[in-house]
Amino acid sequence: MNATPRALNRFLLGLLGFVLMCIGGGLVLISVWPAAAQVWHRFAADAGQAIDSALSATALPGGGGSWIWVALAVLSFLGIVLMAVWMAGQGGGRTGTLVSEYDDGAPGRVAISGTVAEQALRTALQDNPDVAASAVSTYSVKGRSALRVRITPRQGAAPHLIAADATALVETLDTVLGHQTPVLLSLEAGRRLRFGREDRVR
Repeated sequence: MNATPRALNRFLLGLLGFVLMCIGGGLVLISVWPAAAQVWHRFAADAGQAIDSALSATALPGGGGSWIWVALAVLSFLGIVLMAVWMAGQGGGRTGTLVSEYDDGAPGRVAISGTVAEQALRTALQDNPDVAASAVSTYSVKGRSALRVRITPRQGAAPHLIAADATALVETLDTVLGHQTPVLLSLEAGRRLRFGREDRVR
């Protein structure tokens, strides 16, 4: 439910994996095939000469080196900035407002904090002896607030009964707030629990 760019992450990981696989395959090929090693040595020698020529042709006035190094430093800085932006785009999507509506008959706006629902559901779930742990978070999904309820049942507990109890709690919360909120209910296996994970969207 968060704002992590999963498609972009998968693409970048796939691209990185492909590049590393090509590099590894090339190294293996050079090490086991003498002809490939000879081609690599010739390519490396030609590449070294080309780099030396490029550095000489791009020398800065006054003998201060080549401007290529300055360009590489700028590109490295831009790469760091892009990585920082990419890291900042991971996760996110959390919001502090669960309900925000305008009342037709009164001025102003009615807003209910997501903390209200989070604390109410957590407190109610803690009273269930079959629940080992729970976490409730409020997210913004396509411009609408939604709740994510994660529950870790105790060993031997029936998942469908816990899911039914949690659904009843959410319906009661909707009645109290006078607003139906989308909910993702997630049952997650703990360290001592071996049944599969179950998700329910309401």
